Amino acid sequence: MVECAFPICLVSDMTDFSPASAEEIAEIVKVAATNREPLEILGNGTKRGIGRPMSMPHRLSTARLDGIVLYEPEELILSVKAGTPLSQVEALLAEHNQHLAFEPPNWGNQTIGGVVAAGYSGPRRIHAGAIRDHLLGFTAINGRGEIFKAGGRVVKNVTGYDLSKLMAGSFGTLAVLSDVTLKVLPKPESRTTLFRRGQSAHDGIKLLNKALGLPFEMTGAAWTPDFNGTSLTALRLEGFADSVADRAVALTRILDVEIGDAEFDTFWDQIREVAPLQPASVLWRISVPPSRGAEILDILPGADAIADWGGGLIWLGMADEGDCGASALRTAVKETGGHATLIRASDECRLRIAPFQSQTTAHFALTKRVKESFDPLHILNPGRMYANL
Repeated sequence: MVECAFPICLVSDMTDFSPASAEEIAEIVKVAATNREPLEILGNGTKRGIGRPMSMPHRLSTARLDGIVLYEPEELILSVKAGTPLSQVEALLAEHNQHLAFEPPNWGNQTIGGVVAAGYSGPRRIHAGAIRDHLLGFTAINGRGEIFKAGGRVVKNVTGYDLSKLMAGSFGTLAVLSDVTLKVLPKPESRTTLFRRGQSAHDGIKLLNKALGLPFEMTGAAWTPDFNGTSLTALRLEGFADSVADRAVALTRILDVEIGDAEFDTFWDQIREVAPLQPASVLWRISVPPSRGAEILDILPGADAIADWGGGLIWLGMADEGDCGASALRTAVKETGGHATLIRASDECRLRIAPFQSQTTAHFALTKRVKESFDPLHILNPGRMYANL
């Protein structure tokens, strides 16, 4: 294996590129495109297990693109290099009592570019929206080796493609991110957790659905089979202290729940990180309408489960056997209009089944046109999301 920075040195053996600027990335991609040699695109590689296994002749990491470009706390704007660790971004924001409101899962030493490329959001998504709603703009390099920018420093209506939303969740298949601009928000003044112990998954999700249908603003609604020795159904309230206190009292009367103490902050960290299921060999992330979440739990009764987003997000952990539960899950999820993504499994399992939910013919045709408009030679992470793309 040969390690390269700049200038480029494409060779027949596996090459690791670690460019330090958008211009260096552009030159590497141009040469790769000219030679028709695909590139595996990654940050620190913390999410390489998502999607089909990559077997590219060359690997390009954005980890050296590290640093804060612009931070204006008063304007709630942060621009940062794509290779900057998420932990560094969160530490900087904490100094100013701010945060990334979409609450990205904390999976190891991941980069902010990788967070955007994966597009996953945590428990607060039901209130604050997804990561794509907080991505104001970016700089990236397409599969032709062209540097381009999209979005800006303000939230506004756009015409044509909203490229920021398109880039979130694209897993490096459309372009290589070099810089991202994010909307940040103040941390809430107060928070509390309402809970009920000992409920089954079905009863817990039923309670969460009922709670989210009430006129009380909630920033978390989750169920886990084991928190301090028992199952836990939990609701999170955040905001001004008086408002949180009033809503908490009202909900204890309506829902027959208790008010928790500070120990429950760790509960939301565990849900964000999917910590109870980390020992599982296979991990599925399933998005369905919240009212249908409990149905998914009956598909594979031997699997361990966590429910988030009021039952709209189901995490399933299981053993790496057969088709890893794909056939049963995909059939059930398709009927709900949702989708199931294989987050972790062996390379063999990730080659046997499609890690991402299959698309309709029309949807796949559109996805293919989008891919080819950014990466016509299929240089960037080809086949990672779909085998023929």
